[in-house]
Amino acid sequence: MSFWYLASPYSKFPGGINAAFDQVVQARGLLIRAGIPCFSPIIHSHPVAIACGLDPHDHSIWLPAEEPIMRCATGLIMLRMESWEISYGMGVERKAFEEAGKPIVWMDPGKLPEEFTSGLG
Repeated sequence: MSFWYLASPYSKFPGGINAAFDQVVQARGLLIRAGIPCFSPIIHSHPVAIACGLDPHDHSIWLPAEEPIMRCATGLIMLRMESWEISYGMGVERKAFEEAGKPIVWMDPGKLPEEFTSGLG
């Protein structure tokens, strides 16, 4: 089964990392309801960071942990939450998918990407 990788702002999100987590949960829920299998590093890693005392802002921990998942993903969904333009992690993720020649789609909060309504997903 194939899946999409859902990239989103986190460390620099104006409302803080808990608010970022909450918004990503909503976006993933929308994708799941539409039948789009996806993985979110924020949803997967935020609770681990909090529960285990790991620095949620340390890219040297999280990017290597997520790299194998990026390699296996069909493509990238870039969630345009506030501050996405300055997100270091999203820049790294986007570059990895571009270099791999995998599709990148854009998602606005609360809206399913057009590509998935037209059959790409």
